[in-house]
Amino acid sequence: MSRELPNVPDLLRTAVHALGGTERSNQLTMASAVAHAIDTGEHLAVQAGTGTGKSLAYLVPSIRHAVESGRTVVVSTATIALQRQLVDRDLPRLADALEPALGRRPQFAILKGRGNYLCLNKVHHGMQPEPSDEELFDPFAVSRLGREVTRLVEWSSDTGTGDRDDLSPGVSDRAWRQVSVSARECLGKSRCPIGDDCFAEIARSEAAQVDVVVTNHALLAIDAIAGISLLPEHDVVVVDEAHELVDRVTGVATAELAPGTVSAAARRAGKLVEDEDADRLEGAADNWAALLEALPASRWERLPDGADAALAAVRDAAWALRTAIGPPRPGMNQTDPEAAAARNAALVAVEEIHDSAVRVLTAFDEPDPSKRRDVVWLAADESRGTVRRSVRMAPLSVGGLLRSRLFAESTVILTSATLTVGGSFDGLAVEWGLPSRTVTAVDPANATGKAAPADDSTAVWNAVDVGSPFDHARAGILYIAQHLPPPGRGGLDPACLDEIADLVEATGGRTLGLFSSMRAARAAAEEMRERLDTPVLCQGDDATGALVRAFADDEPTSLFGTLSLWQGVDVPGPSLSLVILDRIPFPRPDDPLLVARQRAVEARGGNGFLAVAGNHAALLLAQGVGRLLRSVDDRGVVAVLDSRLATARYGGYLRASLPPFWETADPQVVRKALARIRDARP
Repeated sequence: MSRELPNVPDLLRTAVHALGGTERSNQLTMASAVAHAIDTGEHLAVQAGTGTGKSLAYLVPSIRHAVESGRTVVVSTATIALQRQLVDRDLPRLADALEPALGRRPQFAILKGRGNYLCLNKVHHGMQPEPSDEELFDPFAVSRLGREVTRLVEWSSDTGTGDRDDLSPGVSDRAWRQVSVSARECLGKSRCPIGDDCFAEIARSEAAQVDVVVTNHALLAIDAIAGISLLPEHDVVVVDEAHELVDRVTGVATAELAPGTVSAAARRAGKLVEDEDADRLEGAADNWAALLEALPASRWERLPDGADAALAAVRDAAWALRTAIGPPRPGMNQTDPEAAAARNAALVAVEEIHDSAVRVLTAFDEPDPSKRRDVVWLAADESRGTVRRSVRMAPLSVGGLLRSRLFAESTVILTSATLTVGGSFDGLAVEWGLPSRTVTAVDPANATGKAAPADDSTAVWNAVDVGSPFDHARAGILYIAQHLPPPGRGGLDPACLDEIADLVEATGGRTLGLFSSMRAARAAAEEMRERLDTPVLCQGDDATGALVRAFADDEPTSLFGTLSLWQGVDVPGPSLSLVILDRIPFPRPDDPLLVARQRAVEARGGNGFLAVAGNHAALLLAQGVGRLLRSVDDRGVVAVLDSRLATARYGGYLRASLPPFWETADPQVVRKALARIRDARP
């Protein structure tokens, strides 16, 4: 007879006490809601404020389900930092705490994409370094690549995991590509001469035997959407940092067709076939490059004149080259592994070129842009004085893919500190492919909320906002500087710089400045270094992790930076009393994908600006504001130097996404409050 396991509330209390923590009602509410979702198979969106302990709240019911059912639970995150926190800290301690109650120690593993693991077959048989065009004229870059590859080859004999994250110091992406393969490039365990020793396969085998597998959104997307089976069989998926899911899935589903990539595929395949076949693709690449040089960088509403013929030439030449490469010789993988690896890499390269050309050619078959599958645009990226032009394709929406490939296959728990925009879960739910509805914060006593009406099981979802342990109205002030002019495109206004100086001086440093661009962050940092007596660090001065540690370790220090600091910075205590945001973080108005998505919403009668740009800004704004309070003892001010948050019609919508701080527009009130906080420090 199987052992009856304790219920989730009791298990959570056991874990909290064993870990020396404090019971929180909102943590228990979340754990109960997750357990209910797993039991009923209904999807769940959970907004859990900073300090809730949401990792514990979803891990406890997930582990209980895995131990009771014998099925694996997948936990997906957006950042490496959270993956490491789960695998290195949270799960080991939780497994020890729950072992007596569960009757055995829960097992867990981390699983990454194949490209994160060193490929022994490529190390021994398939490395073919090919310097890029700019590196051909830079001997230092080539020699650096050679040194890094040599170190990787030596490391391949010492590592037990082959995991790139275990290599210290790290290497460039170009060097790592010489010793790794993508899922499409992999020969497969059964066909690879070193398949039994493959690091990626060993990691996957270990993951198939555990209760909880920790992975990332990109791998989850590849497994669910690309039809490449990478994760072990599972029936529950927990998506942490779920506000990042759509962007990460979009990234996986985005492709590009660049002349340089086409030429590289021709050169690689040219080593295996007659020159005539490779020359045909090389010629098509030249024609494609000439066409793109004559066109402006912009979104394509239709195929430009001449593009259909150029694309057809690339498509047909790539297919002919694929045919010319032909099937592998019997036993080739074992008798001539170098040739097998070269053939497989060439095939993958020309197939990707062919598929991308077809994707662009068919992108405009639907006359109505709001109903098209893909958005296509010509990008021109400048690096080291060289402009690289390429055509990119990204899905107009990933909601249908998520609905059919993720929500239809598993029970999905989506959680983050920021899931509601404008006070509703609707914005993200629609992007996830779930039905829209009006959802407000759920009473903690009702952990399950109300299920949405649905035509099929993928649409049955519940929502709960479990709140936060922080008393935002007493612990923090939201200051909107209404007296400042609206931000323009000419950089920071002098009045804005004066405001920053006054605020930082009032709080004695201790400031995290979040800016919309690196140019603005650097300009503000340089100006403050001249005006203030307290130290000011700026993103780019050192590695971001090192800068955050220096900021946290020295109370008078301030740290200024851009987007990567808006999320993930966790500095509780006296080192952070003031968060400054220079402007509302709207996306670039010329972003072709976001513009297309806005127009698609408008074509359906919706408000495209709020649904796309507004939601993007609201989520990032909430993430930035969330840097202020990281513990129950923290006190401080969030200063938004963009008057539009108070005066624009959409201001109320954005403020509804923020915690309920006490609000003011009076600069004198704020400076006095910051001085009191500064003087109250021990």
